[in-house]
Amino acid sequence: MWWHSPMACISHDHRKSNVMTMHSSWGAPAPIDPKKGFKIHLVIYLFAIPVSWLVWYLTDRTYLWPLWSTLAWGVGVLFHYLGVFVFKKSQKP
Repeated sequence: MWWHSPMACISHDHRKSNVMTMHSSWGAPAPIDPKKGFKIHLVIYLFAIPVSWLVWYLTDRTYLWPLWSTLAWGVGVLFHYLGVFVFKKSQKP
């Protein structure tokens, strides 16, 4: 392929406990903050779920289809929270 995905270049920085680096297409490493990633995930969830419920409300209300995406994505957000804040790796000296 003539392009490559930057996500394929993510590597874990073993010197720091919970920081990953992503190498851009220019070769410069960029730090990835797990807490910032969780906050972005949560904000997108909090904006997208009400939109799906609004679409359901304004269209056919015979079946509660937004319930499935709300629950499934909510579980994903919960596990993201647990992975970042509860089960974080301990720092090595």
